[in-house]
Amino acid sequence: MLTDPRALLRHLYEVAVARALPARVLAAHLPPPPKGRTLVLGAGKAGGSMAQALEAAWPTDAPLSGLVITRYGHRPPDYLPRRIELVEAAHPVPDAAGLQAAERMQALTQGLTPDDLVICLISGGGSALLSLPAEGLSLADKQQLNRALLDSGADITQMNCVRKHLSRIKGGRLAAACAPAQVLTLMISDVPGDDAAVIASGPTVPDPSSCGDALAICARYGITLPDVARRGLESGAFETPKPGDPRFAGHALRMLATPRQSLDAAAEAARSLGLQAHVLSDEIEGEARDIGAMHAALARSVARLGQPFARPCVLLSGGETTVTVRNPQGRGGRAGEFLLGCALGLAGEAGVHALAADTDGIDGKQDNAGALLSPDSLARAQALGLKPRELLQANCAYDFFEVLGDLLVTGPTFTNVNDFRALLIL
Repeated sequence: MLTDPRALLRHLYEVAVARALPARVLAAHLPPPPKGRTLVLGAGKAGGSMAQALEAAWPTDAPLSGLVITRYGHRPPDYLPRRIELVEAAHPVPDAAGLQAAERMQALTQGLTPDDLVICLISGGGSALLSLPAEGLSLADKQQLNRALLDSGADITQMNCVRKHLSRIKGGRLAAACAPAQVLTLMISDVPGDDAAVIASGPTVPDPSSCGDALAICARYGITLPDVARRGLESGAFETPKPGDPRFAGHALRMLATPRQSLDAAAEAARSLGLQAHVLSDEIEGEARDIGAMHAALARSVARLGQPFARPCVLLSGGETTVTVRNPQGRGGRAGEFLLGCALGLAGEAGVHALAADTDGIDGKQDNAGALLSPDSLARAQALGLKPRELLQANCAYDFFEVLGDLLVTGPTFTNVNDFRALLIL
């Protein structure tokens, strides 16, 4: 496979995604059925595949019902829900379908008893899918705020801090509404550090952040708040349930898949092919194009000096970079901007190939998971009249790789452990 760098990089991406598929990891974390009934609630890009895996593993003679929300197009094609209703809604900006489903989900928590079990299936993307605006806010308000946050350059922890405090279901409120039932949260992490309070804005865990934190984030990034939102944050009326709240007593949480586990799986796959593999970090954050330039500098050092790693090798990293949107009409996501920044930094360095993609199969708002980069990418682009620096400045990384024929298109993967990046240095 070393003779085909692109095939090798695609193989590593596929291994990373496979490690995070619910069908492989969920069943081992399920408890026995409770004395009462079992209610399933959930939201996220992996929601459909998590519900599918749970239905397949749960005893057919044990009561099971519930509602899970996933992104449009992320319903597994071979899944015919029988006991758990699956609703599709919009991401990354919420829509009426998500709002209506969240209202129904909140209503399902009524009348639970200590004998009942609530299994919450939470994965990345749940922040937008599980949209239930705080009192006095409209769906239009939340849509505008989501767009502003997505374009601001704020990181995922900052964005979700604001989202939690302007919601009636996120920031621990969903689990608090389930009292006095037992609650088991099964999570797939898509955030640096695997912080359960950040994943999908933590609907089932207590929230250590404050209304003051949310206000400070909005001030830092110039995000204009509706008057109702500002008053609710300033007065503390929109405060979230905190650690130590008795409504969370006895709740359990299990992490099914994490970015690090997927990177480690890809590293082992590379080593099985005779390559040295180095996982740089699963927590890399920052502007995508700048992180691309940083990876390029490291790859050049390996290629030219054999430092800090000997070649041939593969460098792997994950996390969640950000894109500051300068051109709202631009096409491209984090993976594309990372790779274009990396391409400019490498300047055609011989022997360096790269792949960057989102493990959910969607980079930003486009139809690609990411793209591939070769030593001749810039030369081919120049021959076609492309201007990579101008395209990057205009947030048009998708256009660059589309013209080259180097987009990586997988369709939805039905899981989500965030960014995957691999640099192969031969």
